[in-house]
Amino acid sequence: MINLIIKRTLPLALASYLMSLPTYAQTNNVKENATAAFETLKSTVKEAVTTLKEVVSNEEVPKKGLPVNITEETFSCIRDMTPVRHFYVDNVLGDIKATLTAANNPEGAIYPAGSVVQLVPTEVMVKREAGTSPATGDWEFFELQVDETGSTIAKRGFVDVNNRFDGNCFACHAPAREPWDFICESDHGCDPIPIDHKMTGALQRSDPRCGDAVPESGDWMALFKLKTMVSIGLTKKWFEETF
Repeated sequence: MINLIIKRTLPLALASYLMSLPTYAQTNNVKENATAAFETLKSTVKEAVTTLKEVVSNEEVPKKGLPVNITEETFSCIRDMTPVRHFYVDNVLGDIKATLTAANNPEGAIYPAGSVVQLVPTEVMVKREAGTSPATGDWEFFELQVDETGSTIAKRGFVDVNNRFDGNCFACHAPAREPWDFICESDHGCDPIPIDHKMTGALQRSDPRCGDAVPESGDWMALFKLKTMVSIGLTKKWFEETF
């Protein structure tokens, strides 16, 4: 940008300088006055370039997207994240304000890169760099194994990750593509999941990575029902695959 401005400005300055030479030539000290005019021209151009550099340096320049690097250490206690209604959010790039703005927009919004959205401790979706996976809106899905020592990534991917109920994460979230940026809630068009908010809340409050559980009334029964559902689902899947 600076070079372009200089290229357009310098010829005008030189033309002005040349036009001034006849005036200097009318004096007795032609050479001295011409030299003085040229020095004035150089000083003027130098000041103009300095000013232009200052102006351009103060302009906002779009930043190249930062890489969203995800490891097992990225995931920890779900309750350390920021609660939004019945789920939790975070941002691995530190832009939690932008993530919360998107999450709380009643009209829906595109989440910024680095956003982490989590309903239960064992399932996470992370917004990767722009252009990483257009089909999933750049969301990467994770299936975790969690215990007191931390998180282990059991599965990760964009369109081929299934949860503990053998449901495909992308297929589940796809109906909420617009305007909710693939974030499922009760009125976002996604099919109902087989567990209710009481169960998801019980899982959040008993995340082993957080230390001691902080149960509410009815949590243990909700967890028992959930465990039973998972066992039945696994048994059904085994039966179908075997016979």
